[in-house]
Amino acid sequence: MSEDPATPSAARTPPPPPIATAEQAAALRKDLEATGWGVDAVAHLLGPTAQGALRRELRLPALRAVRAALEEDRQAGAAPSPTAILTALFMLGQPVAAAELDAVLPRTRARGATAIGLVSPPDQDGRVRAQVDLRPHEADDDAGTVRWWVASDLGELVTGRALAPDHVLGIGGAGLTLAALTPRTPVRTALDLGCGCGIQTLYLLRHAGRVTATDVSQRALAFTAFNTALAGEQERVELLEGSLLDPLDQRRFDLIATNPPFVLTPPAVRRAGLPLMEYRDAGGPVLPGLMARIGDHLEPGGTVVALGNWEHRRRRDWRDEVASWLPRDLDAWVVEREAQDPVEYATMWLRDGGLAPERDLGAFEAALGAWIGDFEERGIEAVGFGYLILSRPADGGRAPWRVLEEVATSGQGPLGPHLARVLALQDRLAGLDDDAVAGLAPVLSADVTEERHHLPGSSEPAAIILRQGGALGRAVRASTVTAALAGVADGELSVAQIAAAVASLGGLDRDGALQVRAEMVEAVRDLARKGFLTLR
Repeated sequence: MSEDPATPSAARTPPPPPIATAEQAAALRKDLEATGWGVDAVAHLLGPTAQGALRRELRLPALRAVRAALEEDRQAGAAPSPTAILTALFMLGQPVAAAELDAVLPRTRARGATAIGLVSPPDQDGRVRAQVDLRPHEADDDAGTVRWWVASDLGELVTGRALAPDHVLGIGGAGLTLAALTPRTPVRTALDLGCGCGIQTLYLLRHAGRVTATDVSQRALAFTAFNTALAGEQERVELLEGSLLDPLDQRRFDLIATNPPFVLTPPAVRRAGLPLMEYRDAGGPVLPGLMARIGDHLEPGGTVVALGNWEHRRRRDWRDEVASWLPRDLDAWVVEREAQDPVEYATMWLRDGGLAPERDLGAFEAALGAWIGDFEERGIEAVGFGYLILSRPADGGRAPWRVLEEVATSGQGPLGPHLARVLALQDRLAGLDDDAVAGLAPVLSADVTEERHHLPGSSEPAAIILRQGGALGRAVRASTVTAALAGVADGELSVAQIAAAVASLGGLDRDGALQVRAEMVEAVRDLARKGFLTLR
């Protein structure tokens, strides 16, 4: 790697996205597989301090770690580490010698990488520069472990410039959140709505027979085409250009995953100088219209998993507005994970769009003032972030259910399996009356623990808390009846049998026994929805 302490700013117009034939993609994939360039290899190369700094958009510690590794190889007389070369070139934006890239990617070589559009032609010193960000990503699920290499546009950390309006993001926090949230139950057809670089498409291909990926951006579709080709999956992917649902006609899918352009950027902020960013903005509110229409593209039993924003208006509950977006014929579960005040929200997205006070204080404050002013005028006190999950009942004869809630806690592990279990249980329970539920045998989830809190000197608990370690990490305050249910819920006894035993032990009359049974049935419905138990 050649030292480049002051990387020049990228051109205002980003380079074209990479394009590879099936043969080129296969050769590059074999080259990358042979290098061992993976997530763990990068972590070992950089170390925790440099890797943490890189996540905070600080590149220097990572550069120092890479240069130290290459110097160690040189002093030992060894060939440069492929992980160091590829990390320096594609993740840190450093030029490398074409000869070094030839050695690391012997089938593709620098000439082939240039032809694909991954690197620039060698300069007069024989060095090449990355034209795209390329980095390893790994998934581990029921289908096994897989490693991909995912390309996207170079970020500000490398270019030194604000992002272009048609910038294609790489794998970010929102994308990983959606990937972890999406159920991985095998399906015949899936839709990646607003595919960006194609990371959701790659995940969907793990369990879908065929995936349709759509985007309004030709550039995004080109990156998705390249990334799926590099993964060897291009034959099972269909790419459609168009805004949101427009290119789909009347088609329906078993699963739809989407991180739509939901950022609530007022027109006044555009006038103040912030451009419309295709990956996050659509020039106006997207979710109300999208949620109202998206059910038309769901097969019976199909599911939509989406990320979104919504406004908290003065003296109004956010649930009322969001509920008005949701189709009446679909099950709906909306979870608000956090809420930001107007200044926090506006500042985050201004920085994301390249406006920062340390770069241009006047422009930043003008845009921030426009954003805050718009929110004040419309009575917006906060903006919520969260998940929207819709499902079309497989049995069209039952009434859909609807839950809108705030859950700020987090458990361990991905939420996709939890989401799949909850939807299946809710679908089952929604079609059962209370007597049918009483006949079911509950099984407490393995991650649930019980806490009992006593006042000093008291033998009776002042509070009983059921807490889940996985899923959403909820804590539920339980009555003694609910705690008794949870304590023996091992799948051997029905709800009715447990209720009868508790009533008998308590010496309750018939009315008291019926009340215990009714409370347990309601507790089963609530705990099943929250993932605390399953049912046999």
